[in-house]
Parts: sequence; structure tokens; C-alpha cells
Amino acid sequence: MQDRTTAAAAPRRSPLVLMAILVAQLAFGLLAMTICLPSMQDWPATFGASQAAVQLTFSGFVAAYGGMQLVYGPVSDRMGRKPVLLIGLSVALVGSLIAAVAPDLTVLTIGRVLQGAGSAAGMVTGRAMVQDLFEGVERTRAMAFIGMSMGVVPPLSTLVGGQLHVQVGWQANFVLLVLLALVLMVAAWRGLPGRAPQAGTSTGALRQLLAGYVELARQPAFLLHVMLLSSAAATFYTFLGGTPLVLKAYGVPPEQLGWYIGVIPVAYIFGNLITTRLAHRSSDAFIVGWGQALTIAGLLIVVGLGLAGVRHPLALALPLLLLGVGHGLLVPPTLIGTVGLIPALAGSAAAVAGVSQQMLGAFGGFIVGLVPNEGQTNLGLIMLGWTLMGLGAYLLLHGKVLRRR
Repeated sequence: MQDRTTAAAAPRRSPLVLMAILVAQLAFGLLAMTICLPSMQDWPATFGASQAAVQLTFSGFVAAYGGMQLVYGPVSDRMGRKPVLLIGLSVALVGSLIAAVAPDLTVLTIGRVLQGAGSAAGMVTGRAMVQDLFEGVERTRAMAFIGMSMGVVPPLSTLVGGQLHVQVGWQANFVLLVLLALVLMVAAWRGLPGRAPQAGTSTGALRQLLAGYVELARQPAFLLHVMLLSSAAATFYTFLGGTPLVLKAYGVPPEQLGWYIGVIPVAYIFGNLITTRLAHRSSDAFIVGWGQALTIAGLLIVVGLGLAGVRHPLALALPLLLLGVGHGLLVPPTLIGTVGLIPALAGSAAAVAGVSQQMLGAFGGFIVGLVPNEGQTNLGLIMLGWTLMGLGAYLLLHGKVLRRR
């Protein structure tokens, strides 16, 4: 039976309003992830903790953000999108409140984990509702807005977070997230239509879900695509976790951190534009190969400048423009290959890829806190290690195609 909420609410909202609400829901998780990066420079002194312990606040968020996507996806199919989204925002709100009043690093980490667990609902249900609510050109426009928001949120959020940290205090970032969660809950309640749950027994649905995951695990090409995507995510999250530490050593204050964090996301958007042009006349193997080459070149320059003793923020930021463009080339074709290998299992494939990216990314964000970061060499070497793992997956995945040429 058709959900009356869907039928009643959809005509009252223009596509532009729906797009704006969905983009905001999707962007909230990335905003919550990155807004406190400038504060992480000072948390070891604030809480009397090690840098590795501070990095757990970031890794805990990312791990919960990825892991809960596997839960929210099938649950939203059963319960409907809006209820799951509102539950997730409520959890994120509670996590933000806990973080804002945290007396020590342990409580702060718990708050960050709850933030990640709640924010994951927006990522899953937002993408699903784009599929549910839009068709044709409007769906393409919605996806374009989402892509752009994912590119501009990290630099903007770190700039805002740095200013709040300096002008008010690190707790202000979490107060802001509480207010944004409330606004998004109201926007979702009033502006988004509902969706009827799927028919069928819970046991049957669970069995079907598990069977899909098993089938995907039997596909070597799928696993290699996931490894390639996950290595790119680990490289980026290592950058997010380690760059504040390196730039602090280079004398960059928290309020200026966002200008340097933005190099990869902005270049990533440009790389995506190049990919749309190349896709009409070049193979995926060719595009991804160039993406890997640019990524490795940028990281080799970072490491080389670090070994040469060049201690300047631009010595880290400028070479990573190549990495951003490289990721813009390699991620879209690899993501398409992941979900398109078995079209009937596209949803399950997206969930597995998403959680794999976030989990490996969480590990990357943590290990950077285990090494000295007075310069950029160690950060560059860790990022290069993740990229070389992706290169191995690429060669196994596309090696036969390349040899045939």
C-alpha cells in the first residue's frame, strides 16, 4: 500500500527544497567529522593526553560513521527513511551535547563515537532518498549538488571550527553541531516525505541480505574495487588526521588550518570534472591509472621535500593538489565498478564499500598519531603506503586489460 505521507508531502515541496534538505543531511556527517580538527592540535595539552589518544576521537567517529551505515541501510528499507534519519540525528545531537560538556578525553571520545553513529543515518538515507524522490535530470542535479558539498565542506568546516576555537573555545564547535542537528531534525520532519516500509518477513529480509553479502565476497573483482576505494579513503583520512599536527609544527594557527585542509577537496572536484570529460573516450583502467600516477607523484614530492628539510606549509599543501586531482580521477570509475558489478546487489555493494572505506580510514587517522609529526615526512610516507596498497589492487584488477593493450 502506498505511504500516505509520501503522496501527501511530495507535491508540497519543490525539487529545489528537497535537494537542499538532502544535501544538508548528507553534509552534516562530514561537517561533524572535520569541524574540530583545528582543536585537536591543542587537546593533548588541554587534557594531558598523548597524541595517539587524541587521534582516537577522530578514528572513533569515523569507525562508528562507517559501521552504522550497514545498519541504517536495511533498517531504512523496513522502517522508512524519515524515522531512521530522525533517530540518527537524535543520536548525533546527544553525542554533540556529551562532547560539549566533556570533562576529560574519555568522555569526549564517547561523544564523538555517538556523533559518528548518528551522523551515518544522514549519509545512508540521504542517498537512498535521492533515488526515491527524483528522476531523470533532477536526480542528476541532486547528485551533482551532493558531490560539490562533499568537496567544499571540509575546508569550510575547518575554517569555521578554527575561528570558533580561537574566539570562543573548542566546546563552541559542539554547541554549533547541537543547533545544526536540531535544525536538520525540523527540516526533515517538515520538509521530507515518508516512505512505506518494504513487505516481507524480517527473517526473510535478513537471509536475503546476508546472501547478497556472501555473493559479493565471492567476487574477486568486487574485493579489489573495494580495496582500491578503501586505500584512497585511508590516504585522505590520514591526511585529515595528520595535517593539523604537521601544520602546528610549521606554525599554522587553528584559525588558518582550513585553507590548507581544502587543497585536496577542491582539487578533487576538478579531478571529477576531468573524469566526466575522459569517460566518453577512455577506459576506466586508463582513467584510474592516471589517477594513481598523479597521487603517487604528489606524495613523492611531499616526502622528497620533507627529507630535504623544507619546512613550510606550502611544501605539504601544493603537492597534494596532485593527489586531489588523482583521487578525482580514480574514485568515480572505481565506485561505479563496485556497485555495477552485480546490479541486483548495488545497495549491498555500496554499503560494504562504504563501511570498508570508513574503517580503513579510521585506522589511517589513528596510526598517524603514533609517529612524530614535526615535519611532513612521516605523514607523507604513511599516505604513500596506503596508496601503494591501492596500486597493488589496481594492477591485479586491470593488469590483464593493460597487457592486452
